[in-house]
Amino acid sequence: MILLRRCLLISLLVSLAAGAATVPQETFNIKAAEYLQAQEKINGFSGSVLYVQEGKVWLRRGVGLANRELNVANAPETKFRLGSITKQFTATAIMLLEQRGKLSVEDAIDKHFPNAPDHWKKVTVRHLLSHTGGVPSYTNDPGYLKNMFKPHPLPELIAGFRDKPLEFEPGSSWKYSNSGYVLLGDIIERVSGEKYEEFIRRNIFEPLEMKNTGYDHWETILANRAAGYSRGSRGWVNAAYLDMTLPYSAGALYSTIDDLYLWDRALYTDKVLPQAVLERMFTPVKNGYGYGWSVTEEFGRAVIGHGGGINGFSTFIGRARAENSVVIVLSNVQESNAGRVARDLGAISHGEKYDLPQLRKVISLNPAVFDSYTGKYELAPNVVMTVSREGARFLTQVTGQPQVEIYPESEAKFFVKVVDAQITFVKDATGKATELILNQSGRSMTAKRVE
Repeated sequence: MILLRRCLLISLLVSLAAGAATVPQETFNIKAAEYLQAQEKINGFSGSVLYVQEGKVWLRRGVGLANRELNVANAPETKFRLGSITKQFTATAIMLLEQRGKLSVEDAIDKHFPNAPDHWKKVTVRHLLSHTGGVPSYTNDPGYLKNMFKPHPLPELIAGFRDKPLEFEPGSSWKYSNSGYVLLGDIIERVSGEKYEEFIRRNIFEPLEMKNTGYDHWETILANRAAGYSRGSRGWVNAAYLDMTLPYSAGALYSTIDDLYLWDRALYTDKVLPQAVLERMFTPVKNGYGYGWSVTEEFGRAVIGHGGGINGFSTFIGRARAENSVVIVLSNVQESNAGRVARDLGAISHGEKYDLPQLRKVISLNPAVFDSYTGKYELAPNVVMTVSREGARFLTQVTGQPQVEIYPESEAKFFVKVVDAQITFVKDATGKATELILNQSGRSMTAKRVE
């Protein structure tokens, strides 16, 4: 997994279940402890977790190790890279500048960029905030992996995508774009006259006393910083290095569960922005997305939240405002699904169904049987899952993501060890696989075989 992309095997929307309690806190505590223990033992989850129900902290703890080499445990004070949770702070900074009369979300972005390309003239700040501008995301570029090790000054980063045509007419569709949030960071600097990280520190973090939140510079000696890890066929490895100029205002912040709880509490007040402005941010524009927040429903309750994925880390924050509840999951394992953990904790509190992680047994399978499954399966437009075999090893790879080994638990059912994902192959009368069903983190997708 790499910067700001969803966990393998495919991007799935995960929403929070955090609303009025239907089980006693004692019951929640027992089941949540059992669940997190299983997540750690079976799925390799580690991180810090906060669950607040009706304004009362029900769960606040670390799980697993912040540093495996030094055997240092995660704790509520541990600092994690946030990935795309950064976007809600970038969006807040834009709205602060609008409140001060420095810009309008209806501004065409070429107003703030000298010599902007012609195709940006119809793109507004609002389009960038809501991922409706059509600006291609630089993290989808084929050469991205080769470039994540070197510094990217902001002009150079923007130059990498500024001349690419828009993917659709601004406002007509929705597609997640890290490029859009990089442009918002640049606008913040141009309009405020300050560096992005200084502006959000001075105007958001300091007023809220978020003393353990900031821009993550790798060279800085940062107390309680979690190391990022990945689980692969070789076992545990340090996550691939990422120069932090690359994620910038789309994903470069770090924080703790306690600081993000301060942030959550502040959003019920006017400390940062008036409630009327926050309501604009929480109102969906397209595809359930507002300004830096996803808006959805879980267990019949309105929820706003956002996930993050960046080298070595998986994160999620979700808020059920009507019930004054929040769940925050910060993990230093990039294959972890923080959103799934958040959702399951909410299910536990509501007495709803959730899956307790279980060990799966690998069976012996004749490689010849697997050959009837090899090929390509289309999960989404331009997203293909390739299934292949190398000797007795069965492999799969999603477009733009690393190849992983899959293991048979029956003749037609396989699972991945590094993430919570299973694949079931569906055959026709001749015995040839015509489609597969991918189940990841409780969500299912069907992919037709393509020639």
